[in-house]
Amino acid sequence: MTHLPILVHDLVLILITAGVVVILFKWLKQPVVLGYIVAGFLVGPHMNLLPNVIDNASIDTWSEIGIIFLLFSLGLEFRYKKLLEVGTSAFIATIVNMALMISIGYLAGYLLGWTGIESLFLGGMLSMASTTIIIKAFADMNKQTQRFANIVFAILIIEDIAAILMMVLFSTIAASRTIEEMQFVESVLYLIFFIVIWFVVGIYIIPTVFKRIKKYLNDETLIIVSVGLCLGMVSIAHTVGFSAALGAFIMGSILAETSEAKRIEHLLRPLKNLFGAVFFVSVGMMIVPSLILAHIMPILILTALVLVFRPVFVLIGVLASGESLKVAIQAGFSLAQIGEFSFIIATMGIQLGVIGEFMYPVIVAVSVITTFTTPYGIKYSETIYNKTVKIIPKKWNRLITGRAENRNKKINISNDWGRLAKILFVPIFIYFMLAIAIILLSRMFLLPLITNQIPSTGGVIAFAVITVLLMSPFLYGIIRIRYSARFLYIRILKRSNHFSRLALLLLSLLRTVLCIALMLYVLIPLFPHVKVILIIISIIVLILIGINPRYELEVKKLESQFLGNLNNNDDFDEHGSEH
Repeated sequence: MTHLPILVHDLVLILITAGVVVILFKWLKQPVVLGYIVAGFLVGPHMNLLPNVIDNASIDTWSEIGIIFLLFSLGLEFRYKKLLEVGTSAFIATIVNMALMISIGYLAGYLLGWTGIESLFLGGMLSMASTTIIIKAFADMNKQTQRFANIVFAILIIEDIAAILMMVLFSTIAASRTIEEMQFVESVLYLIFFIVIWFVVGIYIIPTVFKRIKKYLNDETLIIVSVGLCLGMVSIAHTVGFSAALGAFIMGSILAETSEAKRIEHLLRPLKNLFGAVFFVSVGMMIVPSLILAHIMPILILTALVLVFRPVFVLIGVLASGESLKVAIQAGFSLAQIGEFSFIIATMGIQLGVIGEFMYPVIVAVSVITTFTTPYGIKYSETIYNKTVKIIPKKWNRLITGRAENRNKKINISNDWGRLAKILFVPIFIYFMLAIAIILLSRMFLLPLITNQIPSTGGVIAFAVITVLLMSPFLYGIIRIRYSARFLYIRILKRSNHFSRLALLLLSLLRTVLCIALMLYVLIPLFPHVKVILIIISIIVLILIGINPRYELEVKKLESQFLGNLNNNDDFDEHGSEH
């Protein structure tokens, strides 16, 4: 109990100071996040105007919990369908902007004499805009419904997802202290595998369970279950080598597909606000005035890079996606800042010991300055567009109007190929990943269990048979030709040339090869000296699976439940909440 008064003292100091400063910032019509950062600076160890926080370690722990709840809440707001609905405009704009900002940040770090890993982290920090600041600014200016605002929101969604991936990849790079291409590719594949498995299994199971126990889920039970699932996924993510933030985001995105998503989000808001405030206060506590003065030139240089290059790169990306010049300019000036994910990436780098502590106050200072300038950038972006349009030659009229509308009107056979790819490749990819997961889990748990009970060759054969049977519905899902795909096959065959027909044949062959490869992945490690016989056995087994009508019913049932759960929140939103 001797530690409790210190913790209470620190929380009282943090929350009261934050409350007073935030009220002041609201009166000044400034972002709340800045108020938290200023409050942290006032109670931090580098400022003596007020009493200081005593136990920084406890505050660090609370701030990590804050990151978990911030990412969990972000996941609850994320919808898979919403990401698909934003179209190619936001994807193209985000890829162009982030790639160029990471490159310019890496170059700036290199020229400033920082290490390769510090420069890489700097590029990542400069590539992330502030969702909190932009949403607040749009709300204050009533800009939420305008075309450029929709593009900006879509870019922010994709940036948030990219930030999660970036954190995982940066932590992998930090572990080896080097940037190796093969290790980078392996990390990406490893990450994709686990995200797909977690998301698919989670969507299949959790919404189904929620439907069954819905009558028992009062507010108290629902928040306990939801937070428990969040922390459980955080623990799983940490166990397999990923960040807590990734686990929290994944579970949030899974719960976002349940009919209780809005209710969970509402119940979680006080927790998110409390722990989020502690996180941003802890950010302010790490500001060191002496380091800011010592690195004033890097701060000014990086601020200039953000204010100049972020609007330009966003403008290039939005224009490349086919939007008009006005939308591109307004979107560019809206995203001319860095925010909360930059702090999280910086915190991770310091905890991993791969970036200097001086980078934290530098990036916070850049964020504070660019946050203050954001509302003015949004306000005057239309004026800048009006002046720009006057000096653009008439022959560049297409640049002003955009080409997205004309592009969307082009309808040809490539649409059929696109639809066919969507119908076939997404299920094939998911079933392939599930089959791999079955194999890995079987090797981890089933093989030792069976070989202990049935020693020698008999146990190995039993393991192989059971594993193939377990993944056989997924093998059928890979080779199965869906009804809608058959229709597209016929249309393409009627309208296409010999090359397209050959492509369809190769597509069918690819599905067969994938299934055989999965079975060989199970069998060859067990019987390495009879590979030719194993190939023949795999082909025979695949034929038997393909002609068995029972698998057709199983696969349809699996897909029906998954899609029903995925669409469950749409139906719920359409008919309204019951609570």
